[in-house]
Amino acid sequence: MHGKQPRLRDQVRAVIRVNHYSIRTEQTYWYWIRYFIRFHKMKHPREMGPREVNEFLTWLALHRNVAAPTQTQALNSLVFHLARGA
Repeated sequence: MHGKQPRLRDQVRAVIRVNHYSIRTEQTYWYWIRYFIRFHKMKHPREMGPREVNEFLTWLALHRNVAAPTQTQALNSLVFHLARGA
């Protein structure tokens, strides 16, 4: 019998810890992943891809005036998440 799938937060945490990322990186990545999901009106990340990432990063740059290094940090968080299926 299969148990309930872990919550997204727990999945992200597990992948980060297995890969020996720092706690600060974990917190930062989770911040950007949540922000991304909320930006897309709570759409599940499995339903999103490069187009949604581009929309989010463009919005950050044009409407939130986020600096380039911060955009890169957001991108890295989303690539980590989407590539690993966490």
